[in-house]
Amino acid sequence: MGTSSTSTSTGAGTPASLDPAGRLARYTRAFEGLEAPFAFVDLDALHSNAGEMLGRAAGKPIRLASKSLRCRGMQRLLLERYPGFRGQLTYTLPETLWLDETGSENLLLAYPSVDRTALRALAQRTREQPQGAPIVMVDSTEHLDLIEAAVAGEGPVRVCLDFDASLWVAGGRLKVGPKRTPVHTVAQARALAEDICRRGTFSLVALMSYEGHIAGVGDGPSGGRLRSSLIHGMQSVSYRELRRRRAAAIAAVRELADLELVNAGGTGDLQLVASEPAITEATAGSGFYAPLLFDGFRAFSLQPAAMFAMPVSRRPGPQTVTVLGGGYLASGVGARDRMPRPYLPEGLELDGLEGTGEVQTPLHGAAASALRLGDRVYFRHVKAGELCEHFDRLYLLAGSEIADELPTYRGEGRSFL
Repeated sequence: MGTSSTSTSTGAGTPASLDPAGRLARYTRAFEGLEAPFAFVDLDALHSNAGEMLGRAAGKPIRLASKSLRCRGMQRLLLERYPGFRGQLTYTLPETLWLDETGSENLLLAYPSVDRTALRALAQRTREQPQGAPIVMVDSTEHLDLIEAAVAGEGPVRVCLDFDASLWVAGGRLKVGPKRTPVHTVAQARALAEDICRRGTFSLVALMSYEGHIAGVGDGPSGGRLRSSLIHGMQSVSYRELRRRRAAAIAAVRELADLELVNAGGTGDLQLVASEPAITEATAGSGFYAPLLFDGFRAFSLQPAAMFAMPVSRRPGPQTVTVLGGGYLASGVGARDRMPRPYLPEGLELDGLEGTGEVQTPLHGAAASALRLGDRVYFRHVKAGELCEHFDRLYLLAGSEIADELPTYRGEGRSFL
């Protein structure tokens, strides 16, 4: 495994290797002879981002979000290199069981599972090794009933109670935040914890509360000052309310169960979660790759690390080129803000009518005039791990050399969602 190169600074704390000109020079040297399309991770940027996130977490352990990485080798690299990153937050139960079977430890499934076959396999795994088995999410008696029916007396299955972090306004008629769990009040959290503890099928070992409207929504000025002010104000009000309510809920549940962990947060609000005594660990994943979604935060700045390269295949005009493919839309509402964007060389823009296409993407701008057929254009994706659904490997770039290549989940023949 290669290591990051040492670079001189260009000012404002940015190493020369990470400014656009330095990056383009490194990428041109490193990928000479490698045919596009391909995806890669710039280790100089990745390690810079890891240090930045650990600094904001201020000593609180950070659990890796596997859906944001989707590459077992990358997950292993980060966990082995940085003691501050511990365990993984997974996104489906089949993925969780696969990671468990292939040697990963300390796994917490972030979303409830209704996969009865996988639940039976989990119960078998838990019976074999009760203390180290993965933990699954629940937020209702319906989940408890479904799991009990699926495992048919096996257990106890280790579960995590999902507590709502959203902001309720207008007497609860309007909800600002992720629509995840119905468990919003302290009384609801305690009632569900009591139900879990009454049943012999379960062991309540964790509590999670994810404030996606704070951790995953940028409050920077790129969208306009008014929008920035509104988002910042909403997040400030919501976090003050959440901090009090969440602490009370955790205390109420701890009266009933000896919780191994209490998880909260994401890449966008590590510095806030670090200040909550009731939270034992944070979560982050997207911050390693630093996709476009995380450009718009006031509190921190990350370095773009994961990208994909597409070849120039046509020239429709003097300042227009067309690259192969590129239509890797990210999930979420909208279209334009879900599209990848050209990053390098600087000075390229998407076509306003065509956007990114399934088999070709036109690009306009002064930089297009210097591009030749076969040259590469480097794109950034809007969200992190979804990029790996389109490529079977990630090249790891250390300085100006390809240090390694790692199979993605797709490259290992796995596709979980």
